[in-house]
Amino acid sequence: MKKLTFIAFCLLSLSSGIFAQTKERPNIIFIFSDDHAYQAIGAYGNKLAKTPNIDRIAREGALLTNNLVTNSICGPSRATLLTGKYSHINGYRNNDRTKFDITQLLFPDLLQKGGYQTAWIGKLHLNSLPTGFDYWNILPGQGIYYNPEFITAPNDTVRKQGYVADIITESSLDWINKRDQKKPFFLVVGQKSVHREWHPDLQDLGAYDDIDFPLPETFYDNYAGRSAAKDQDMSIEKTMRLKEDLKVHLDYEKVPGYKFFSDEKKKIFKDYYDKITKEFDDKKLTGKALTEWKYQRYIKDYLATANGLDRNIGKILDYLDKTGLSKNTVVIYASDQGFYMGEHGWFDKRFIYEESLKTPFVIRYPGVIKPGTKVDQLVSNIDWAPTVLDLAGAKIPAEIQGKSFLPLLDKNAKPNTPWREAAYYHYYEFPFPHHVYPHFGVRTKRYKLVRFYGGNDSWELFDLEKDPRELKNVYADKSSEAIVKTLKQQLKSLIIEYKDDEALKLFDSPI
Repeated sequence: MKKLTFIAFCLLSLSSGIFAQTKERPNIIFIFSDDHAYQAIGAYGNKLAKTPNIDRIAREGALLTNNLVTNSICGPSRATLLTGKYSHINGYRNNDRTKFDITQLLFPDLLQKGGYQTAWIGKLHLNSLPTGFDYWNILPGQGIYYNPEFITAPNDTVRKQGYVADIITESSLDWINKRDQKKPFFLVVGQKSVHREWHPDLQDLGAYDDIDFPLPETFYDNYAGRSAAKDQDMSIEKTMRLKEDLKVHLDYEKVPGYKFFSDEKKKIFKDYYDKITKEFDDKKLTGKALTEWKYQRYIKDYLATANGLDRNIGKILDYLDKTGLSKNTVVIYASDQGFYMGEHGWFDKRFIYEESLKTPFVIRYPGVIKPGTKVDQLVSNIDWAPTVLDLAGAKIPAEIQGKSFLPLLDKNAKPNTPWREAAYYHYYEFPFPHHVYPHFGVRTKRYKLVRFYGGNDSWELFDLEKDPRELKNVYADKSSEAIVKTLKQQLKSLIIEYKDDEALKLFDSPI
């Protein structure tokens, strides 16, 4: 019987181009961060951010330049990862409003049934405990950066001393060490970094203080022709909080996890932010000078927080090299969505505009993905689940709305591999916390058409070739009539294809 099973497995391997190249099913590590902007990563062109380990994955594998999300917000993005479905299908449209339905089809269940060991360690943020995993150890809700609590099966809560990124990585490597080495494994490393309020590891405090970051070209955007963009509450000028976000006159005892620091660590933390407070008080800033100071503080703490994230990615890569696992382990790094680093004067995400629509995605698979590969096609986060299933040699259920982009990654892929020409997006959460109007739209290689609703009923059209910063809404231009007609047809087709009945009703309603 064992001999017949082995023969069947060999035949399966030979029938797959991937397994024929690698000889066996790969291990898969999916490192998933929070709010990490693609434009804050060296591999995506940032010359000041220190992300050598993310850059290494891109250099040794593939970088996706147009990896898009379907709903730019934390929890819904995780629900899409697990289901391969849009928010209106998987039922998780907003953060913290409902519990994620864990009884629906989740791709880790299929990996388990296919013989994979599975684990999720770190941030989950779905108001539900994990399913489809042999092991899990998750942060409650958003979690905290310093001395965080973790929930472990069956449902015990334990506080651990240290920095959250370090603890998550150490727990992940410990699980890999203790795994059944006769089986392949799938592991999600769910990092909290770099979610607001951007608390760096103590060793990274001030890591960027000697840099004066240039303002983004659109920092002083006046939102002409874009009423929804004008009527939001996510600006650095007005929304960003001096105390909680920028740590000016900080009440240290209210910083999550601070009270569990040793006296030595409390002093390191307090001395640094006391210095920032003194600088702020001495400058007595107002107007644009104050806004620009807030921008500098935001960027410096954000990137310093990302330093700890990248360093821990390096620990995982080094471990794989040391143990020999790197030869047959797929390593993926992605964020749940994009983020604004001062573009349009903003932080946060939510909008269909490029900085929050696009998210970083780099993947390494030795022997299968040619080092230095770039994928420019429109990949969506509904495609992540079927791609992982494809990597594992598992059947992709018909109900999954995405499709595997493994054919785009394979070093033997044909240059003109068929792929989608347009991607669909739908955002819901309104009015709190950032007063971004709900909207849906279509993104093609060149254009973006958007329909806002919920009190700001309007259409927007951007020619990304002529206007990559999305500053000029050309929807009402006489010269845009033909492309508007074509894109509306394309958008309606996608709405029908993805069964978004709510959007279909809005699409056909007059403005």
